[in-house]
Amino acid sequence: MPRNIPVGNGEMLVAFDDLYRIRDLYWPHVGMPNHTCGHLQRFGVWADGQFAWIDSDGWTRDLRYKPDTMVTEVRLRHERLGLELLCNDVVDYWSPVFLRKIVVTDLFGRPRDVRIFLHHDISVNESPVGDTVHFDPQSGGLVHYKEATYFLLNGSSAQKFGIDWWATGAKRIGDAEGTWRDAEDGLLSRHPIAQGSVDSTIGLSLALAGWGSGSVFYWLAAGKHYDEVQELNEKVRAKTPQRMMDRSEAYWRLWALKEPIDFSPLPERLRDLFVRSEIILRTQIDNGGAIIAANDYDITHFAGDTYSYSWPRDGALVAHALDLAGHGELSRNFFRFCEKTITKDGYFLHKYNPSGSLASSWHPSIIDGTRVLPIQQDETALVVWSLRKHFQIFRDTEFIKSSYNTLVVEPANWLMKYRDHNGLPLPSWDLWEERRGVHLFTVATTIGALKAAAAFSQDMGAFDRAAEYNEGADRMRGAMIRHMWEPERQRFARMATPLQDGTYRLDMTLDASAFSLFAFGALAPNDPRVVSQMTQVRDRLWVQTPIGGLARYEHDYYHQVEHVKLQEVPGNPWVICTLWHAEWLIERAETLAQLEEALPYFHWTADRAFRSGVLAEQFDPYSGAAISVSPLTWSHATVMTALLKYILKHARLTGKPSGTLAELALNRTGDISV
Repeated sequence: MPRNIPVGNGEMLVAFDDLYRIRDLYWPHVGMPNHTCGHLQRFGVWADGQFAWIDSDGWTRDLRYKPDTMVTEVRLRHERLGLELLCNDVVDYWSPVFLRKIVVTDLFGRPRDVRIFLHHDISVNESPVGDTVHFDPQSGGLVHYKEATYFLLNGSSAQKFGIDWWATGAKRIGDAEGTWRDAEDGLLSRHPIAQGSVDSTIGLSLALAGWGSGSVFYWLAAGKHYDEVQELNEKVRAKTPQRMMDRSEAYWRLWALKEPIDFSPLPERLRDLFVRSEIILRTQIDNGGAIIAANDYDITHFAGDTYSYSWPRDGALVAHALDLAGHGELSRNFFRFCEKTITKDGYFLHKYNPSGSLASSWHPSIIDGTRVLPIQQDETALVVWSLRKHFQIFRDTEFIKSSYNTLVVEPANWLMKYRDHNGLPLPSWDLWEERRGVHLFTVATTIGALKAAAAFSQDMGAFDRAAEYNEGADRMRGAMIRHMWEPERQRFARMATPLQDGTYRLDMTLDASAFSLFAFGALAPNDPRVVSQMTQVRDRLWVQTPIGGLARYEHDYYHQVEHVKLQEVPGNPWVICTLWHAEWLIERAETLAQLEEALPYFHWTADRAFRSGVLAEQFDPYSGAAISVSPLTWSHATVMTALLKYILKHARLTGKPSGTLAELALNRTGDISV
């Protein structure tokens, strides 16, 4: 089930599903480890002898955030129980403490006895073996722990600091379903301790007047030892839960709106889509610099693995979106992360854990008895390209000084070495991680990287090196045109496979990633070859159903829904592919009327978002339902990049300032891709 309304602070991430159940709890890294393993954390309400879990029939749910901040605003209503709940959730912006406020309102017009029950299916460090949970009389809450990981669970009401009810017990051992079953009669056993594969449930009581409201607070604090979580619990008591929630709400609104961006060229819903994407994006970024692709544990049921890793490609493009939005401190953290993870030879491997260690991979190091590099070359190229765009905006020479050799010179030297006799890159895996060969996307990103490295070298006074990199980029561009352009079809091949005679076998499948031709500076957006390519992509990859949107490529099999009408549905529509076309329309626009041709693609994206603003990776071409992971960090980054490019181009065409830091770089270079 897709994740919705994630909340986090770069250290702790809490993600909900569509039914408002907590499904993922990550700490101390965003994406690592997940202490729930995707299992349900249940939330139930007992009132006057009747009980309902919030995922049961009878509830209406509205899941969204408060405007322009990372605090949720969830409304739940149950006519049979005669109750309405208003819930706010946030992770404290400074501490690893998740807080929830629950306001309950009576709908029957009579006094009510209401009890809130919150269940925890925690497997500390992603394993239920050897866990302990016990009632802690010092804090008045429960503590789950194992080794150097502790979680303290507590609550309060107007009458009391501490929980009213609790149960500890076994889960998934024999017939034990879990302590959540104990809550359904409105009482809990108060069993003080359980060990092994355990869970827990706490209860908080409310007495409501007719038509009246009352509130309770709940929090979860994480630490490396008991004293740490106890100190956090005392911090909540001293500051009060409400004040901690208020300060986090204020901080995230300040963070999201810190740049005076002029959104007036956009309809209000697109302005809101940008700000919401910005905030959701932040939930997926670890404070250690790793930019995580997605944190949705349900994908493990499909692939036996998660998206909770840092791909250098995704990270580089997300960092570019952050830079355009003025969040240079986060992109700098990412580049520092890259400095720690890049190989001594100057290239990146497949993907990395949030801690910086090498992550799982499906790229082999040997094929048919021959050693190969298990890499996607575009990942290395895009980090160099993104670093240059960062520098154009912030001109942070002290930062670049320390990363110049590691993230510019050494990768560029490797890119120059890793070429064939024609000047094209040697084979590697594509951006979709499905094919090995010489890919158009890889060629275009490598041209962009070499041009970026040349500009850096020129700045640093290494003029011979700058000339070498520029020559390599120009030669690669010429080879791309000579060997990958098919004049009869008036488009580029998406992949060239080297043959023994020195020529290439071309794969002419239309692929949306051809946007790379103009996006990274290989060719101009108005180059006739780019115009032909992008026109064919739009004509052939647009999904011919009421849902619409652009597929990745013809006959895309990943999570494929349509197997027969492939002319009408070449694949599932993706946010990034749809907005890539919008970026092309923006780049080539010379009038406001031409610029506005991009707006329908933004509205298509807004139509696909959940009410919370969360965007998935792809969508069912018939129902529009989210498919694969959500939120996908790349989807939200592409929203930000494309909308900011729209604002920048609008400013350029009208002469009105955009209010963005990126406009300074645009004025210096005339390059809207900044």
